Amino acid sequence: MASQINPAHSTASTLPAALAASRHDLQTSAAGRVHYYADTQASGRPLVLIHSINAAPSAMEMKPLFEHFRAKRPVYALDLPGFGHSERAKRRYSPDLFAQVIGEFLSQVVQQPADVIAFSLGCEFAALAACAAPERVTSLVMLSPTGFNTRGLPTGAAAERAHRFLSIPLLSDGLYSLLTTCTSIKYFYNQAFVGATPPELIEYAYATTHQPGAKIAPLYFLSGQLFTPRACASIYERVTQPVLALYDKDPNIDFHELPDFLSRHANWRAERIAPTNGMLHWEQPAATAAAIEQFWAALS
Repeated sequence: MASQINPAHSTASTLPAALAASRHDLQTSAAGRVHYYADTQASGRPLVLIHSINAAPSAMEMKPLFEHFRAKRPVYALDLPGFGHSERAKRRYSPDLFAQVIGEFLSQVVQQPADVIAFSLGCEFAALAACAAPERVTSLVMLSPTGFNTRGLPTGAAAERAHRFLSIPLLSDGLYSLLTTCTSIKYFYNQAFVGATPPELIEYAYATTHQPGAKIAPLYFLSGQLFTPRACASIYERVTQPVLALYDKDPNIDFHELPDFLSRHANWRAERIAPTNGMLHWEQPAATAAAIEQFWAALS
């Protein structure tokens, strides 16, 4: 049985808070201690924010939406297992693990139906959680969702081999160190913005990637094991809740299959937030929030 732990600092960490909000831990059966931020002063249906997966993600990625909605409704933002202030244990990370953690969080902490906003690969995990327990998720908003691109990724045995190769100690240390220099972090973030990258994103990404155990979960991402093959068919087809996909351009994925998918699924709609290169909720926060609010209003 999962249980809540408070205060958040059950283990020492030099990592600062990503959000100026109440901080808590949830002890999950799937992935140990999971950290989250909450502002529950407002009334209304709860909102849960799920960040993406890459070499340096955390709840910081969802800051613009947390700040926008915190005065309007109860808002929660997770640090997914292996990232941010959550436990970074040496375990097998998988889509099912992340989905189970989201499900436990909805059940044990939120304890009532919630709207969920997820970003990039986090959309696949949120959708899996919504499929597993439809009664816990009222609607889904997906920001630059993965799963609609035509690019192939290593799967199955190939992904396992890639992970074993990437886990060779000297190789993994060198690769992760290279990916998490300030120069590399700036380069990758600059690809995700049409304009300038906010300095706080770069600074926090650098800080979170230099914590003990920081490389463990990202190696599963880099080897392709956190992507579900043909997610639009294997996951998104099964989502019964109303879904809004917000997108424009993205340096790492495309949305080639989205138009056809939309034509076959009446519970899905999509809107372009332009010009953006992936992090639309940072680059166009007002337009993003307006599109989300209009989507929710139409469901009332």
